Amino acid sequence: MAITSDARPHTAERTGIGLRLPHIAEVVATRPLVGWLEIHPENFLANPHGLELLTDLARDYPISVHTVGISIGSADGIDREHLRRVRGLVDRLHPVLVSGHLAWSTVGGAYLNDLLPLPYTVETLRVVVAQLTEVQEGLGRAYVIENPSSYVSLATSTMTELEFLHALVHETGCRLLCDVSNVHLSGHNMGYDPYRYIDEFPAAAVAELHLGGFTPEDDDATPGGTLLVDTHAHAVAAPAWELYAHAIHRFGQQPTMVEWDNDLPALAVLLGEAAKADRVQERITEERHAHLG
Repeated sequence: MAITSDARPHTAERTGIGLRLPHIAEVVATRPLVGWLEIHPENFLANPHGLELLTDLARDYPISVHTVGISIGSADGIDREHLRRVRGLVDRLHPVLVSGHLAWSTVGGAYLNDLLPLPYTVETLRVVVAQLTEVQEGLGRAYVIENPSSYVSLATSTMTELEFLHALVHETGCRLLCDVSNVHLSGHNMGYDPYRYIDEFPAAAVAELHLGGFTPEDDDATPGGTLLVDTHAHAVAAPAWELYAHAIHRFGQQPTMVEWDNDLPALAVLLGEAAKADRVQERITEERHAHLG
């Protein structure tokens, strides 16, 4: 399910931004030239004023809904009440994409403020396949799965993350959100080649790309003594931009979104990051045309 453009000036040919509540009034007032807006539904479900502003923006911009509370990998099952509430928001906004993380964040009815890793096993695959099916039926539409940011590997895993993603696509026909910054971060933390990861990612399943900033922390157990933490609190780092260019070569032009969730800058700074992604896509497209010509 790809993002589609229409007659409006804001199209998926341009990079989107993550719309966070501190920026929403300025976006409503200025209508910046940006491709699309991605929101976390959890920020709007209990915020009537924010939802009213978002509904107004949805008339002018394609909207993507990126969930953080579905917990597709939870052994306790999906929170059906939360899924019902997200469905209500989806029905109101008619987003171009709905997505979430390959992770778990709930146990015993409690929500944890993190996206926690899964063991990549046949049993986990069965759980995720079943719950992905339930989520898609509950939403009445496709639910796109994002690769996680990784800090540890689980000894019980019997397949790699890429093998798990390929199996998930094979079993369900689902689409994937490739978070390029997560690939760079995880490659650094886990000691693998992020370029090879992109090369072996299920390219035909890609529906969207993400870029975001990370925070380095000292950690003696990590290769190089530095752990990269997916904080979304900084501009996109140079190595992630280079990997993004490689991803565009591999996947072709894709709807891209820049995330910035913590230590939010001025809106103009975030729009500048989106413009950088536009320039990368334009450069790769020109290089392809020159090569073909």
